[in-house]
Amino acid sequence: MRAVTTTEAGGPEVLQITEVEAPVAGPGEVLIKVVAAGVNRADILQRQGHYPPPKGISDIIGLEVSGHIEAVGADVEDWAVGDPCVALLAGGGYAEYVAVPAGQVIPPPEGVDLVTAAGLLEVAATVVSNADHVGLRPGETFLVHGGTGGIGSFAIQYAKGIGCRVATTAGSAEKLDVCRDLGADIALDYHDDWAAQLKEATDGKGVDVILDIMGAKYLEPNVRSLARRGRLVIIGLQGGVKGELNLNALLTKGATVTATSLRFRPVNEKCAIVARVAAEVWPLIASGEIRLARESRFAVEDVRDAHEQLTGGNNVGKIVLTF
Repeated sequence: MRAVTTTEAGGPEVLQITEVEAPVAGPGEVLIKVVAAGVNRADILQRQGHYPPPKGISDIIGLEVSGHIEAVGADVEDWAVGDPCVALLAGGGYAEYVAVPAGQVIPPPEGVDLVTAAGLLEVAATVVSNADHVGLRPGETFLVHGGTGGIGSFAIQYAKGIGCRVATTAGSAEKLDVCRDLGADIALDYHDDWAAQLKEATDGKGVDVILDIMGAKYLEPNVRSLARRGRLVIIGLQGGVKGELNLNALLTKGATVTATSLRFRPVNEKCAIVARVAAEVWPLIASGEIRLARESRFAVEDVRDAHEQLTGGNNVGKIVLTF
């Protein structure tokens, strides 16, 4: 089968299309013939050598796909060959076929084509699982960075939908308008002193929950922006891996800093998260209560261009590779 492989860690130029051996569906797994694969920030980190896959997982990049069931392994009862599906992966998505535990596979949302569906599951699973992790509640103030990205555009709508006041950051007037259109109550330019502006916008209180994709670069202003008993959950490291933490600021606020990675969770946890997305999020997408992010499609042969767009600073919404 064709797959995107890397010769070494580095820039987009290390990505290449090669022929590799196709996987097979083991017990409890299904084999998917891939229609499209979502492109995520984690893919960039893996390409650069900073985010290797869990032990025993394919080193082919890619954390989510859409497609059709090609084969069914032993002990799998709920899937048949030809069924359309989307899947959450620990790796292997940039390929024509991928084998995945059946519990991490669900039907696409009603009314959404398979290519678009390829870019929905990882985002939805990440936001929902982390909102649960920090106990996001109606009436709280929620901040997500990168409001026009895949995570941000979904998180704004999800938090707004459960009754939160939503703040976000973005890098241009156009992107801030997109955030407001998605439902953000507070939209701040990250080139400015967004932490000071956020403090003013919340009358000095700060925010209850922060979903952070930046890591080290935003650690200090994030902690400064937390309300009393606020919770910061770090899910990305775009701004580096080592930061300085003022423990007294946490102590005086009774605040919490935590970090999660969906990729490294046990299979049973991923299956539960995916099932929750199918039951609670897919109906919101089908009804239009959660609108789909803007989308850019690239043929798999143009994977280098897809990675360059994601890191170029002007991307809005999701990027998918098509096979």
